[in-house]
Amino acid sequence: MAFAFSVPDVGFLTSGAGAAALEAFTTTGDRLRDVAAARRLVGDEHAAALMETALLRARAAGRFPDGWLWTADALEQATALPVARHRAQRLAAVAADRVVADVTCSVGVETAVLSSVLERVIGADLDPVRLAMARANVPEAGLVRADALAPAVRPGAVLVADPARRTENGRRVRRPDEMTPPLDVLAAARECGFPDTERLRCDTADTDLVVSTAPGLDFALVPWAREVELVSLDGRVREAALWSAGLVASDGPRRRATVLRTDGAGYEVTDADDDTCPTREVGPWLVDPDGAVVRAGLVRHYAARHGLGQLDPHLAYLTGDHPPGTGRAFRVLEHGPYSEKTLRRTLAAREVGRVEILVRGLDVEPDRLRPRLRLAGPHAATVVLARVGRGAQAYVCEPAATA
Repeated sequence: MAFAFSVPDVGFLTSGAGAAALEAFTTTGDRLRDVAAARRLVGDEHAAALMETALLRARAAGRFPDGWLWTADALEQATALPVARHRAQRLAAVAADRVVADVTCSVGVETAVLSSVLERVIGADLDPVRLAMARANVPEAGLVRADALAPAVRPGAVLVADPARRTENGRRVRRPDEMTPPLDVLAAARECGFPDTERLRCDTADTDLVVSTAPGLDFALVPWAREVELVSLDGRVREAALWSAGLVASDGPRRRATVLRTDGAGYEVTDADDDTCPTREVGPWLVDPDGAVVRAGLVRHYAARHGLGQLDPHLAYLTGDHPPGTGRAFRVLEHGPYSEKTLRRTLAAREVGRVEILVRGLDVEPDRLRPRLRLAGPHAATVVLARVGRGAQAYVCEPAATA
């Protein structure tokens, strides 16, 4: 179980003595030695807080600013900085003159990023420990203790929220009403102008909302969202961002895939793009679109942009004569109907000793199949197993080239 910080812990860590202790303390990986060293520096009362902070800072290194205070849950749930910057830049383009309130600010990551591009930013959280950490991490920000369902802003603001998607016992949740705060209640409160706690009055308000939530959310459960944006970073889908009507063009896209990369070579696909995409036989290349494109239901739009076709109307894998220059592309070496025996012979003939197995639409478990293939040899390959039409097909490919 993670250490539970208290407000006095945060007060000590932000004091001169706490800062000096953090500077002097280094974890060794040996818990007994670390406990003894921490006690020598700060005594029993603050030793655990010192050790936990050092460990969490080590985990955050390279991903977030140095020297921040964290709780374990706050670090695990924190929005990646490139994702937060993307959202802030979108907001700067449509809400530069409005108050933007990060109503679930936690230890301040999103508040800090929003404040770097917007002038009127407020951060708020109900948790006194996280709020105290946020005040230490982002001392220049305006921070208040407030409930996301009763934010300390007037109608007309933009609310940024990232509801917790785990229960107290760690179970992951996907329904809006199970999140904290409940997403459906947050959206209803926004639409009703934040009435009193009895929810008896409902005045109109022009408050807008952008929510970071799980990419696996059933978007039919959030009808208030004018645009659903799936965001990935370096090939990993990080979130679904839900944008209310006042933050997007009335005739703009309803679905968007935003592919971010730390090298800056990202792109977007929307449902306003052309989706003309034929079904065709496999060509020299198989293409696996980014997960954000797949989750946003924009595979055909991506294919049309790059002159690709679908192997099957229900399959996310695409094919073409040239790789698109984005995502993962596999050069097809051999293909044909799938059977385990035939695949084993093919890989043996090619002296394949290492294989990546990708499966779509078939009841095949790669980790169970791999040892049965009796792999031996100096070469590597990628095997794509997929249901195409009514049959199972196997595609033996060169390992993926990622652009």
